[in-house]
Amino acid sequence: MPSFLEGLPFRWLVLALFVPVFCRAQATYWVARGAVAGASRSRWGRWLDSAAVRRGSALLDRWGLPVVTLSFLTVGLQTIMNAAAGIARVPWWRYTLAMVPGCVAWAFVYATVGIALFWAVLAAFAGSPWGVVALVALVVAVGAVVWSVRRRRRVASGSGP
Repeated sequence: MPSFLEGLPFRWLVLALFVPVFCRAQATYWVARGAVAGASRSRWGRWLDSAAVRRGSALLDRWGLPVVTLSFLTVGLQTIMNAAAGIARVPWWRYTLAMVPGCVAWAFVYATVGIALFWAVLAAFAGSPWGVVALVALVVAVGAVVWSVRRRRRVASGSGP
């Protein structure tokens, strides 16, 4: 855990984690909401029309705002769901009512096991030169898989290589 968070009472640790995730979620919502009008004329237009955003919007359409709350318990879905709520122009107060419990859950998870697990894995890998090599190899492998999957999807959709 970062040294500035060590030694904080649990409630202050949860609050210290809640504030940034709350601000990030609100910023994502407002950027997406504001970008919808002029997106087609900017570089963000392609992202707003991406498959990931379409899937997020479909989840929001199908399951409603509880998906926003639950997205905070996943990795990689939070930003998409917050943006999807902004794109769908969900009223701010309804979005915030769904978002706050998710932020609280995220803060509790990271205050208890999330950050500790992250730092434990990092320390285990970085404890030796071979651990650093393994960590770098893991990052490169994940990057290669992500790149390969995206490339295959582009080729399959006919967008080219």
